[in-house]
Amino acid sequence: MSERQPVEILLVEDNAHDLELTLRALRKVKLENHIEVARDGAEALDFIFGEGRWHGRSVNEPPKLILLDLKLPKVDGLEVLQKIKADARTRSIPVVILTSSQEQHDVLGSYQLGVNSYIVKPVNVERFFAAVAQLGLYWLLLNQAPAAEDA
Repeated sequence: MSERQPVEILLVEDNAHDLELTLRALRKVKLENHIEVARDGAEALDFIFGEGRWHGRSVNEPPKLILLDLKLPKVDGLEVLQKIKADARTRSIPVVILTSSQEQHDVLGSYQLGVNSYIVKPVNVERFFAAVAQLGLYWLLLNQAPAAEDA
């Protein structure tokens, strides 16, 4: 796996339509390179922690950004978030919840677990594209992340 480029975005999304829209929005602003897709929470955790089919992948090469849906099969998004933020090796990875849930307990629970941002997926396609493009540009190009050895 050392030949692979580092992953910049881990996109965790089980809905095929939302997945395609998100990828198209990232492509539109030229941020489609080095994206890994996980279709459920268990697959996301395997990728992040180098387990399962990702056995041997280094936890020390985290994605620069995780876009995480909440309503996922196998392991839900809040549990994925909790495991990421509870581990010192992954705690500093920016996690943005990108979900259709406007439930206050989801918003509050996400922030209590350490989410960096919570975005409700707009119903309007143009607004969805704009939201994804803006968050991708911000987290990948503008945000100053700590150096890997400092995290």
